Amino acid sequence: MLSDEKLIEKIVVEKQSNLYEILFGRYYQRVLEKCISLVKNHDIAEELTKDILTKTYENLGSFKGNSSFGTWLYSITYNYCIDYLRAKNKLHYPNWNLENELPEIIDEIEEDLTEIHYKRLMRVLDLLHTEEKALLLMKYQDDLSLKQISEALRLSEGAVKMRIKRAKARVLFIFKNAYGSYN
Repeated sequence: MLSDEKLIEKIVVEKQSNLYEILFGRYYQRVLEKCISLVKNHDIAEELTKDILTKTYENLGSFKGNSSFGTWLYSITYNYCIDYLRAKNKLHYPNWNLENELPEIIDEIEEDLTEIHYKRLMRVLDLLHTEEKALLLMKYQDDLSLKQISEALRLSEGAVKMRIKRAKARVLFIFKNAYGSYN
């Protein structure tokens, strides 16, 4: 079984485009799940997934190997979905953030998000703005570094750090208001 990087080399350098089917098969379901979690519509998510994987194939030559192929693909996925939502006027973070302002941002968040009951956490994440949800998923589910997230979302590392802090505070605030405790 060839690694993603070896497959990409064979596709790009040796022009064995038929091998892209292997990468497509490895990542289709994961990309689809990311798209569904962001756009909240299965049919649209399927279209976006196909577009993303097509775009990825067309741009394989620009894959530099600075991160894993999966990380590179997920950054394309997040950007594509967020750009789609912005284009549909379903996503404008600054206005949404003002309308859903926190009473205060907690400087030191003592509670660990991993201790929150999973099903309840998923409901709370669905109440977040898509960009905040994407940031938290990239950081805690996909285990991306601040640098990788900043590159993926085209933000500075400082902005990413602040937005993650704000998103964590919002999760805790919403969770505590909805459920009274963190478990």
